Amino acid sequence: MQRVTVKTSTIFIAKGGKTQVYRSVSEVPPRLRKELEESTNSFNSATILIADRRGREEILRALNGLPSGLRTRLASSLAAKPVAAPSFSSSLARTQTLAFLRRNWPEILLPGAVGLIVWLAFNYR
Repeated sequence: MQRVTVKTSTIFIAKGGKTQVYRSVSEVPPRLRKELEESTNSFNSATILIADRRGREEILRALNGLPSGLRTRLASSLAAKPVAAPSFSSSLARTQTLAFLRRNWPEILLPGAVGLIVWLAFNYR
C-alpha cells in the first residue's frame, strides 16, 4: 500500500471578539497579515507543528478554554535532562520510580481500596 502525506495549514486569528480561520498566510488580509507577522516575530512566539488528528483536537480544546496535557508533555520533553554517571544508575532508577509513584498514586491505590471495601462489605455483617 502506498503512503500519502498531506501538508495543510490553518491560521486562527481572534480579534475583536471574533475568530477567523484562514488556510494560508496569503489568504489573511494585508492589515491583519502585518499584525500577524509582528506578533509571530516577537520573543514570546513559537511555531507549532501538528502531525496528526489529535493535534486538531488539541486546537479545539484550546479554543474552548479546556485544559490540555500537551504543554506539560512538551515542556518535559524540552527540559534539559542531566546525564547520569554509570555509578549513579541505581539512584537515578530510584528517583524515576518515586517520580512515577508520585504522579500515579491514585491509579495505583484505587483498585486496592475498592477491593478492601468490597472485602469488608462481605466479611462484616
